[in-house]
Amino acid sequence: MVQQVDAVYENGLLRPLEPLDLLDSQRVRITVTTPELCRSKRDMKLLERVRAEIAGTTEIPSLEEVQRMLSAIPDSLTRDFVAEREDR
Repeated sequence: MVQQVDAVYENGLLRPLEPLDLLDSQRVRITVTTPELCRSKRDMKLLERVRAEIAGTTEIPSLEEVQRMLSAIPDSLTRDFVAEREDR
C-alpha cells in the first residue's frame, strides 16, 4: 500500500496532517521530501499534481512497465529537456 501525506516535524516526531489507514504499531518506510528541494513555483505545481495523481492510484507500475511505456515515445526526449531548460 502506498499513502502520501503531508506531515509536520515537532519535538523529534513526524505528525501527519491527516489520518493514516495503519494498524497500531505497524512498521512503515518514510521518505522525507521538503518543499525547499523544489526550485520553482512550476516545480511545486507539478509536484502537487503528481501527488494528486498518486493519491488516486491503487497500482504503481513496475520499472519494466515504465521502461516499456518510455520506449514507445518516438524520437528522443533530450530535445524536450534542452528546450525546457532554455525557457528558464
